Amino acid sequence: MALLNLHLLGSPVLRQQSAEVTAFNDELRQFIDDLFETMDTARGAGLAANQVGVARRVAVVDADGHRFAMVNPVIRLREGSVRGEEGCLSIPEMYADVTRAERIVVEAYDRDGQPWSLELSGYAARAVQHEIDHLDGVLYIDHLSPLKRGLLVARYRKDNRGEGHIKVLKPAAAGG
Repeated sequence: MALLNLHLLGSPVLRQQSAEVTAFNDELRQFIDDLFETMDTARGAGLAANQVGVARRVAVVDADGHRFAMVNPVIRLREGSVRGEEGCLSIPEMYADVTRAERIVVEAYDRDGQPWSLELSGYAARAVQHEIDHLDGVLYIDHLSPLKRGLLVARYRKDNRGEGHIKVLKPAAAGG
């Protein structure tokens, strides 16, 4: 497995519509393993391929006891509405309240091309919606009012001036 570099706000790939996956092979399975390792190292609840510079419809989630990969995911049902705080590995240390569906049904394929469907609510539903947004080139800040989005982006740019759009992750230290 390998740690992948994270793309940060301003990287063009974060705004790209991801391409459907057509080949379920060892390369895809390795990529999914790398996404999980990168997400775990960065201490995220999810990670989409766009966030590591690859515009393919692949994401991983680890939230509320659900840990899975989603290939070509589609939300088939959205119910209710709930507001909650979100952050993003691609916009580090910035948070805002976002309204999402309270309950969803997501359909996708697993790493071997087998279809699955899952009903989720709470934090796991929020994480799935957030990651699928990434695959569509949408960031959580796009759900904010223009004023709030502008303030958050200005603060991010000020705090990260000169940092670039790529974050290189370092392996977690052994022993804790």
